[in-house]
Amino acid sequence: MAKFEMDTEFIRTLAKLLEETNLGEIEMADGDRKIRVARPSVAAAPAAAPVVLAPAAVPAAALAAAAAGDLSTHPGAVKSPMVGTAYLSPEPGKPLFVSVGDKVVAGQTLLIIEAMKTFNPIKAPKAGTVAQVLIENGQPVEFGQPLMIVE
Repeated sequence: MAKFEMDTEFIRTLAKLLEETNLGEIEMADGDRKIRVARPSVAAAPAAAPVVLAPAAVPAAALAAAAAGDLSTHPGAVKSPMVGTAYLSPEPGKPLFVSVGDKVVAGQTLLIIEAMKTFNPIKAPKAGTVAQVLIENGQPVEFGQPLMIVE
């Protein structure tokens, strides 16, 4: 068996990416070599002991995730069915599938999520108007993460 060399700088880069994107884990493969970097899940703090953070200690990505978390219960939230990378257009340089204010019909493709080199269309669950797009093109997304609001 060939020796597997560890590139600790690459591991640090992946760990930093986890924090910046608020992902739970990242796995990369190159042939039969794989590396997986995961953050431990944190249980919710008991109600009797709330955690208070100074505003400067909260990164912008965490604030965005918290804001998106509030939208996860929105009745028009379109949530990610998988972990992957979300794309708002069919390919680079092409027009977006939808924009804020667009009317959509049930079953219309809103975006695609690439997972394991497969592009999965995410379709509108109902007819309505795109009220918010909560992600950026090429952004990593988590299972259950709100992607758009269709009202």
